[in-house]
Amino acid sequence: MILDLDIGNTLSKWRLKDTASSEIRSRGAVWTREEWRPGSDIPDLDVVEAVRISSVARQTVLRETVGLLRRQVGAVYVARSTAEALGVTNGYEEPSRLGVDRWMGALASYQLAGGCCSVDCGSAITIDFVLPGGRHLGGYILPGLRLMKESLQLGTRNVAIDPDSEADELLAPGKNTVEAVNHGIYMAAVSAVNRIYSEVCDREGVALPLLLTGGDARVVSRGIRVPHAVWPDMVYGGLEACFPLTAAERAGRMSGAPRVPAPVALEKIRAGLAFSMML
Repeated sequence: MILDLDIGNTLSKWRLKDTASSEIRSRGAVWTREEWRPGSDIPDLDVVEAVRISSVARQTVLRETVGLLRRQVGAVYVARSTAEALGVTNGYEEPSRLGVDRWMGALASYQLAGGCCSVDCGSAITIDFVLPGGRHLGGYILPGLRLMKESLQLGTRNVAIDPDSEADELLAPGKNTVEAVNHGIYMAAVSAVNRIYSEVCDREGVALPLLLTGGDARVVSRGIRVPHAVWPDMVYGGLEACFPLTAAERAGRMSGAPRVPAPVALEKIRAGLAFSMML
């Protein structure tokens, strides 16, 4: 079995993948911690032959996690943000300072779709662009839905947005304080993603495929105005592409990769952007 770990500052996700069949056998999530308990926080390591890690947590968390795993597992692979990988050139002035989850998402999206816009809707919403040919432009970071809600300090942080709500409903004025907060932060998030996508495509002269991931991807997806796909395992896809361990991975197949819809024509993106600027 292969254990894939996506360690965030708050939440850590894991999955077990069968080495022979490349099928996902189980998955879960726990709060990020420095001392992991095998068999409780993460699966029983007796069945694991290799581990792949993407971590944006504190270095002490990563160091302790890797130390534990290397004592019990033969091979541990840790992803790093580099100046270049898999045909993609990192757009950061200091490549190592790009969040490795963003780098994994950009690499996975590029392998799947060529030039792309990858959006991670987690604690923060991150938006990264890779042009056809592999030049990573850099990206944008804004507060996620939960962080925006908590910043208002109105006691509504535990009332989540229903991911099955229709976009028209979420974009309408709220009829009570909870609705007003939820609809306001939703409007802010989807408006930012829509505008940033259009602005960058217009400036670069290319309509890019759009891929979303992260815990709030489903709800944010409902407000995105251009064709796109949701890929929950995008970061894992980056780990698979960087450290291919199964026959399917070596053939370039990433687990759970969605069908990528063709983007709208650049002329339509520019027309919509011009119209919004007139309002």
